[in-house]
Amino acid sequence: MSITEIIFWGLSVLALFCAIMVVASKSPVHSILYLIGVFFAISGHYILMNAQFLAIVNIIVYAGAIMVLFLFVVMLMNLNADAEPKKNRYLQFAGLISGGCLFLVLVAAVTRSADAGRVMQLGTGESGLIKNLGRILFNEYVIPFEISSVLFLSAMIGAVVIGKKN
Repeated sequence: MSITEIIFWGLSVLALFCAIMVVASKSPVHSILYLIGVFFAISGHYILMNAQFLAIVNIIVYAGAIMVLFLFVVMLMNLNADAEPKKNRYLQFAGLISGGCLFLVLVAAVTRSADAGRVMQLGTGESGLIKNLGRILFNEYVIPFEISSVLFLSAMIGAVVIGKKN
């Protein structure tokens, strides 16, 4: 067993544990912190696949900005366990059915043996390197990149105009 496989399985166990704890945790703040752990484990998988740009963006955007927003929302909502409404039985039943369907899909995906003999080679190639991504982005896709930047700029200006008081 190579060091890459050990890191892969360690990150997988960490991601699964944190994902289960996101759902099982009673405190929303703890759920958010476990979700940050999931994002870091997934970023580790991106690094193993030689996609450093995706790993960095995942940490900066998701584990950084989005999770800080979630924490602020949870803290501003001032969630109390006493004020929480009772769950409807039909909603619990629908959750149980959808969870069972997800479980069946996962079991079918794991037991499928068509691609069992094929092994993916991790950490090879240069497709995920930032240098190659930048070269393609600014050579072949420069026009769509510039159009999207103008679109984002106009969306920011529109948000400022809408949010501005008279």
